[in-house]
Amino acid sequence: MESLQNLKRRIKSVKNIGQITKAMELVAATKMRKSQEIALNSRPYAYTALGIMGILSGLKDISLPELLCERPISKTAFLLMASDKGLAGSFNSAVIRKFESFVRAEKIDVYDPRYSFIAVGQKSKIYLERRNLPVIQSFNHLGDLMRLEEAEPIASFLVNGYLNADFDEVILFSTNFVSALRQDPVSHELFPITFEKIKESIDATIPQAGRYSHYLDGWSLAENGGGEYLIEPSAKEALECLAPQLLKIRLYHLLLEANASEHSARRVAMKNASENAADLSENLNVVYNKSRQAAITNQIIEVTSGAEIQQ
Repeated sequence: MESLQNLKRRIKSVKNIGQITKAMELVAATKMRKSQEIALNSRPYAYTALGIMGILSGLKDISLPELLCERPISKTAFLLMASDKGLAGSFNSAVIRKFESFVRAEKIDVYDPRYSFIAVGQKSKIYLERRNLPVIQSFNHLGDLMRLEEAEPIASFLVNGYLNADFDEVILFSTNFVSALRQDPVSHELFPITFEKIKESIDATIPQAGRYSHYLDGWSLAENGGGEYLIEPSAKEALECLAPQLLKIRLYHLLLEANASEHSARRVAMKNASENAADLSENLNVVYNKSRQAAITNQIIEVTSGAEIQQ
């Protein structure tokens, strides 16, 4: 039987771990709510910019900029959006499984020179490098609470790569925040930039359940439409300026979705760890009490036996 001293040491260690995981659970819950709120507060701005794009795209006799035009696909880039940190349950592995299932379903040879990879988050970079896949760019150490400026380098790299024909298509794999207990891995086609795809991403920022599920009820894109507009210097130049901004907004929302999903997954993982620590501590206390009782019983038997011998 394990010594009482070792049992006491183990009980103390388990209680310390439980305190740490409980604190991490509370921090993750706070960050999750803030990420949701930031995403939702940026939604009206994104809708307004999208409404302008819809108006400009609907004009007759206008030649669209290259970012908004489809072209034959000869090169594809896969963008995997994971986290920099661990202790987030199945968050990172869910994104990787989504990518792998897509590759199997489409029968893609990932080592073909036509395919390249972009990593967002240290975990996705480690996964791609472990498989010896060509990582053309990686973006790590993003903040726990995303800011719009942090989406700028990623958006600029994608826009320049598309315009320079480094790739003709970008498929992003990330996680969509549904509720505090559910995060779904999803894939998005980022290029070419289209009105429908951006609207879909913006709409997805409203969770299906929870305190934000009815956020901005009644606010619709139609409020930005209608009427006649005077566009200077030209609609094409306005679209050329607007398209990269809309891509940045879309990426920003996807990053916020992944950010909220990561904090939510970490909150659940830490909650489970705290409960397991409590159960383990309780079981160890039972073992400790039984061992202590057995030790006391043995001491009483020894004293009684010694007294009987002396009589």
